[in-house]
Amino acid sequence: MKIAMIGLGKMGANMVRRLAGDGHEVIAYDVNKDTARVLADKLDQVTAASTLDELIALLEPPRSIWLMVPHQFVDQSIEALLQAGMTKDDCLVDGGNSNFNISRQRAENLQALGILFVDCGTSGGVWGLENGYSIMVGGSSQAIDRLRPALESLAPAKDKGWGHVGPPGSGHYVKMVHNGIEYGMMQAFAEGFELLEAKKEMDLDLQQVAEIWQHGSVVRSWLLDLMADAFKDDSKLSSLSDYVDDSGEGRWTVQDSIDLAVPTPVLTLALQMRFRSRQDPSFAGKVLNAMRAGFGGHSIRPAE
Repeated sequence: MKIAMIGLGKMGANMVRRLAGDGHEVIAYDVNKDTARVLADKLDQVTAASTLDELIALLEPPRSIWLMVPHQFVDQSIEALLQAGMTKDDCLVDGGNSNFNISRQRAENLQALGILFVDCGTSGGVWGLENGYSIMVGGSSQAIDRLRPALESLAPAKDKGWGHVGPPGSGHYVKMVHNGIEYGMMQAFAEGFELLEAKKEMDLDLQQVAEIWQHGSVVRSWLLDLMADAFKDDSKLSSLSDYVDDSGEGRWTVQDSIDLAVPTPVLTLALQMRFRSRQDPSFAGKVLNAMRAGFGGHSIRPAE
């Protein structure tokens, strides 16, 4: 299919590469014009657009347009696309981490204009190009059917790793809870390795422990694989700060659990521990950052 990708950061650019590698024709745009040009120069299936007006002109109606921009810039991007000529029967995907309540409102606003809206929770980080992305999509069946060829190409397999989870807002809701769970899992690993590191008289090799747990252990996981790699490169994680950021989804998860009166003590405490990391130094914070850098390519503060 022919589809536009707006936002060519760590994930957006790799999604373009994966789509192009599976035969899709991609119109690529980024505020940094060089980023799109580099992709177009390397990939025959990719055409760079220097403006949104050009992007709209390069797509035949009904258009399919995928946004991979930070949630703070989604409304600005939608307004710019409307001004550039996005119109009735076009389909717009928000593949970033937007708040599900705002996604529902955006869907309603665009529906009034006859434009299809899909909220797409996307997981896979910088490894998605090779392994495929876990994709949770919300929206109408009409919109999902139109996007199906691209969704099947982006997922790990045609029939695995992606799904139409419900109405508008549901894709971002499922991804929000996914990230809340991720906070809890990462915090558990961080605390465990901090305890191992603190047992000085045993002189434990943390990389060795991580590698042992990678095989046969009930806690084996991709996060543990990332930990083993991180300790291999820097056994003390000395290059990493222990200041752990949060990008919003953890907060939204906890807030919704309060609104629904559903107890989520582990997820809530994991979020609170990220706040704590910004006050007192801790080895657990370094462990958390090692995982965040490993799976998502998140920007991590260097050690001071």
